[in-house]
Amino acid sequence: MKKMFLPLLVPTLLGVSACSPSNDTAIQTQDKKTTATSASIFDTVYNGISDEDIRVPLKVLASDEFEGRLPTTEGEKKTIEYLVSEFSKAGLQPGNGDSYLQKVALMEITAAPDMTMTIGENSFKYKEDMVASSKRETETVSLQNSELVFVGYGVNAPEYDWNDYEGLDVTGKTVVILINDPGFENPDSGKFQGTTMTYYGRWSYKYEEASRQGATGAIIVHETAPASYGWSVVANSWSGPQYGLVSKDQGQSRVAVEGWLTLDAAKKVFSDAGLNFEEEKALAMKGPYNKAMGIEASVTVNNTFKKSESNNVIATLPGSELPDEHIVYTAHWDHLGKDESKEGDQIYNGAHDNATGTAAILAMAKAYAQLAPAPKRSVSFLVVTAEEQGLLGSKFYASNPVIPMENTVANINMDAMNVLGKTKNVAVVGMGKSEMEDYLKAAASKQGRTLTQEDRPEAGYYYRSDHFSFAKQGVPALYAEGGNEPADDETAKYRKRMNVIVTGCYHQVCDEYREDWDLSGIVQDTQMLFDVGVKVANADAWPKWNESSEFQRNN
Repeated sequence: MKKMFLPLLVPTLLGVSACSPSNDTAIQTQDKKTTATSASIFDTVYNGISDEDIRVPLKVLASDEFEGRLPTTEGEKKTIEYLVSEFSKAGLQPGNGDSYLQKVALMEITAAPDMTMTIGENSFKYKEDMVASSKRETETVSLQNSELVFVGYGVNAPEYDWNDYEGLDVTGKTVVILINDPGFENPDSGKFQGTTMTYYGRWSYKYEEASRQGATGAIIVHETAPASYGWSVVANSWSGPQYGLVSKDQGQSRVAVEGWLTLDAAKKVFSDAGLNFEEEKALAMKGPYNKAMGIEASVTVNNTFKKSESNNVIATLPGSELPDEHIVYTAHWDHLGKDESKEGDQIYNGAHDNATGTAAILAMAKAYAQLAPAPKRSVSFLVVTAEEQGLLGSKFYASNPVIPMENTVANINMDAMNVLGKTKNVAVVGMGKSEMEDYLKAAASKQGRTLTQEDRPEAGYYYRSDHFSFAKQGVPALYAEGGNEPADDETAKYRKRMNVIVTGCYHQVCDEYREDWDLSGIVQDTQMLFDVGVKVANADAWPKWNESSEFQRNN
C-alpha cells in the first residue's frame, strides 16, 4: 500500500538488465513432473493447478478453527503450522536457513474504547463519529486544546510542485486532512495522476507527512468515494489491537494522535469554525492550501501495549543454474481475528481477503515443485504477517531481507483473488509500471485474455498490498488479477449475484468461505501467474521498471 519519495525509493543495485520474454518451447507432463524440453518453457497454457488445489487450503484457512488469523494469537499458531506443513509436504526447502519462519518483532497497541473527542463545543463518539489511536509506546496520550489547522490534502510533493505545508509551522498543532489526492475529484486539472491515486492519497502517507512536519495530531476526513471504502471499514480496522514494527524511538517520531472523522462530523467542525467544508475542499483542490481553523481539539487515548512476535513464512525451490537469484511470490496470511464484543458471529474469517491468495500460493508452490528440471533461478514463496495493519510483515522483510534485494529479480503478489469466475481480461493494478507486464501479456494471451487497467485506479490498490514493500526497494513488482469481463453468460449471471456479497463483506464477519464459490477464476489467474514466474525464472536477463515509473533500480 505505497509511496513516492523518489530519492528514498531507489536503492543501489548492481549489474542488472532486462529484456522481453523469450520464445519458448512446449512442455510435456510425465509421472507427475512437468518436464522442460529446453531451458525456456511454456508455449502452451499450463493446466497443472486445479479447483481442488485451491479449494482445500482455502476452506481450511478460512475456517472458524483459525479464528480469523490475527497475528500473535492462537489463530496465527494454527495458520503457521498449517503453512509450514504444506510447504514441507510439497518438498520445498526452508527459505530462511534451516527454518521456514522469519520472526517479525511487533508492537501491539490497544486503545481503550471509552474515549470521546471534543472539538469546540461538540463531543464525538468513538467508532460512531471518530476513531483515534497512537503509535507511541505511552500509556496515556492526549491532545489538550490543540489548535486545528486545515492542510488540504496534507501533501508535500516537490515533483508535482505541491506543498500544503509551505510556510506553515504545525508544531504542537493538529492537522485536518482530506483523503486521497488533488487529482481524484478534479481529473481534468492535470494535477497528480487524475483519478488514479498516487501514494500521496493514502492515509499512511498523510500520517507520516504530518509527523515529519512536527504536528502533534493528525485527523483525516473520511469520504467513501475518495477513500474507496465505507466508514465501517475505518471503524473496524482502526479499533482493537493495532500493530506496528518495534521502533528504536518508541514511536516518538510519530504524531501523538492519529484519527479519523466521519464526513458529517467534519462538516460540523468546519461549520463551528465558521467555514464551509465544501468551499474549503474546493480551494484545496486548486492548489497547495492551508488555513488555521480557530478551533481546538481534545482527546485522551489510554493505551495498553506489549511487544510480541509474529511470523513471515518463506519456502524456496532452489534454481537449477542460478540459485542465488530469486523470483519471490507474496501473499499475506493474516486477517482481523475475532471481536468477542459482537453478538452472533464474532470471527472475521477473511476468506476472500486473503485466504484466497494464501491458498493460491500453496497451489503455486506445489506446481513448481513438480517441475523437472527446476527453473534456472530460485523461486521463493513469502507468506507475510500483519498486512492488514499496514503491510508490516512485508515492510519488515524489506528492511531485513532473507534474500538480498540485489538478488531479488522480481516480485509477484497474490491478494484477494477472483472468486467471480473466469474472465476475458486481466486487471493490472498500477498498469504501465514495469516489464513484468510483458511476461503477463504473453501468459494471458495463451488463455485468450487481454490486459486492462484495474477497475478503480482511484483506490490506489498498487499502494495497498505487499508488493509495494518490494517496489520501494527497486524490485519490479507485479500485481494482477481477474478482470471485469466474464467469460460467458452463465458466469456473468453468477458474477452479478456474488459480486454484491463479496464487495459488501470486505473486512466484515461475512467474508466467509462459500461452497458455491466458482473458483475457476482463481485457478485461471494462478496458472497465468505461474507461467509468468517460470518465464522470468528462465529468462536471459532481469525485468526492469518502465522509464515513467518512480521505482528504478540503479544499474
